[in-house]
Amino acid sequence: MTPRSKATRARKAPKARKVTTPAAPARPIRVLIAKPGLDGHDRGAKVVAAALRDAGMEVIYTGLHQTPEMVAAAAVQEDVDVVGLSILSGAHMTLFPRVKHLLDQAGRRDVLLIGGGIIPQDDIERLEDQGIAKLFGPGAPTAEIIEFLKQRCAAARAVPT
Repeated sequence: MTPRSKATRARKAPKARKVTTPAAPARPIRVLIAKPGLDGHDRGAKVVAAALRDAGMEVIYTGLHQTPEMVAAAAVQEDVDVVGLSILSGAHMTLFPRVKHLLDQAGRRDVLLIGGGIIPQDDIERLEDQGIAKLFGPGAPTAEIIEFLKQRCAAARAVPT
């Protein structure tokens, strides 16, 4: 090799290497679990909250005796994907529509509103017609709730905004 060819080779720019960075992991599903109204029975809400957390979701539990305004404000502040209401008091026909209305007013129509409790089938159909995504009855398997949320949130995230 001649000295000139060594010098020429030395001046050539090195081949660019493709640098890849791993994609940022998807943000966990954020769920607000609330007990609106005067109902003090919170065992079911706590069981669901724990199951969702164990499934990798971020869960915010508001505690007992929340007003619809408090629930909607917390949902907006916490930037949640899902609000889950546990209502055993019989006030479901008032509380679900009120929370839905407040979320819509706050510009958060994207928040999935679900719930559980003792709700007659006729009322379930009426509430779902009003935009409540899903209502789970007593004893609903937590695996069913988890799967529902994963499917609905994945579908919502796949849609460009």
